[in-house]
Amino acid sequence: MTLLRERYRVDLVELQSTCEANYARLMRLLPSMRNEHQSRRVALSQGDHLLGVLNLEVLESCPYTTTVCVRQEHSLPWLPVPQLHVRVYHDARMAEVVGAENARRLHIRYTYPNASMHQPDEKSQLNLFLGEWLSHCLACGHEAQSVI
Repeated sequence: MTLLRERYRVDLVELQSTCEANYARLMRLLPSMRNEHQSRRVALSQGDHLLGVLNLEVLESCPYTTTVCVRQEHSLPWLPVPQLHVRVYHDARMAEVVGAENARRLHIRYTYPNASMHQPDEKSQLNLFLGEWLSHCLACGHEAQSVI
């Protein structure tokens, strides 16, 4: 009996479909991100109690790509504040996480164990997390500032 673990293989079809869905969600939240440097704050609340604010900010805009910083504001004090850097490819209609927290560049696959203790499929997990986060904000979020 061997106890060797099978090497992690990237599921490109799943990764591409996740990135395509994330593109559609981001375009609903920031529809004119290609034309101007903009930001948007989406609040999540329960009654009068503010649970958190999702801040979407365009960092860089080029003809075919846009880089967006997605971060949480006003979260619970015991919860780490997530921050993701997302590269949006307008020609391919895809958005992928390219950086998270202190990691500037994510690899598609990591050997395990490694010095930083990244999971073998960390990039895929972060793209799925981004999708769930954006979906929740689209379903339950509202404008953080009142319209005058």
